[in-house]
Amino acid sequence: MSIVYSCRHCGNEVGRINQPVIDTETLGLDKLSTDDLKEMVLFKQNGDVQIKTICENCEASLGQNPHYHELDFFIQ
Repeated sequence: MSIVYSCRHCGNEVGRINQPVIDTETLGLDKLSTDDLKEMVLFKQNGDVQIKTICENCEASLGQNPHYHELDFFIQ
């Protein structure tokens, strides 16, 4: 089982945790609302969990271009 963190904007893999068993409470997923869980977390059939986050490059782009927050996607 892997937990894969990927950028919601560019799709790049930000990080990966490979463990046979991972407690969702340890990851803080229990702190997310139901809507946030639906938007950010994908439980795959093979047991992997994909979590959408933001990478440093996209975060910097959003910081330099605040109007990008209005867009669903700012990377073409």
